[in-house]
Amino acid sequence: QVQLVESGGGLVQAGGSLRLSCAASGRTFTNYAMAWFRQAPGKEREFVARIGWTTDYADSVKGRFTISRDNGQNTVHLQMNSLKPEDTAVYYCAADRNKVYRSSIYYTTEYDYWGQGTQVTVSS
Repeated sequence: QVQLVESGGGLVQAGGSLRLSCAASGRTFTNYAMAWFRQAPGKEREFVARIGWTTDYADSVKGRFTISRDNGQNTVHLQMNSLKPEDTAVYYCAADRNKVYRSSIYYTTEYDYWGQGTQVTVSS
């Protein structure tokens, strides 16, 4: 069992930056691939970034967002720069027992554990 707790969300102006963190419980953190998804009002939850054996990003955030992990602290981060109003969403941390890249990693059904989410609001 893995519990995930996100933090770091907030209100920021367009062009600004935020750093999200996700703290994971359990002693097997290194066995999991970790990912960030987001969900805007009225929209489906969508893939943002993932770090497993490889690192992957949604096209919409490439060059602006960076995912990283600190295995000693059981934490994964999402550094978000050059934020846009369309980045406004609830951001969720997720864990996948299978660290191997596959074409389905962009789907929520591939993930075993989820956090409760943290709100990010970007004003124009």
